[in-house]
Amino acid sequence: MTLEWIAYPANLCRMVSIDTFKPCSYAGIMEVQFSPEIQARLERLANESGRSKDELVQDAMPGYLDELERTRQMLDSRYDDIKSGRVNPIDGEEAFARLREKSDARRNSRA
Repeated sequence: MTLEWIAYPANLCRMVSIDTFKPCSYAGIMEVQFSPEIQARLERLANESGRSKDELVQDAMPGYLDELERTRQMLDSRYDDIKSGRVNPIDGEEAFARLREKSDARRNSRA
């Protein structure tokens, strides 16, 4: 006899064959739509690694979300620095000019 678990609100699951509730480690199923290119890459990697596509996505998402949160915090912090006056913004052309000067200086110091 195979028992199936169904996700319910409040992280509860109900075993289909028995009317008892158990805590779930997930809140439910989420469907995600990928572009054909991403889908093909995911399928190729799953075939090459012998792992399921679900496993690959489950493993990749925490790292991606961590990076997204760090980026969001960094951008919020930079915005707060500019807004408070602790940092003065630099015009994009001026920033590129400074980078070119540094790059040229390094090249010239090697020669």
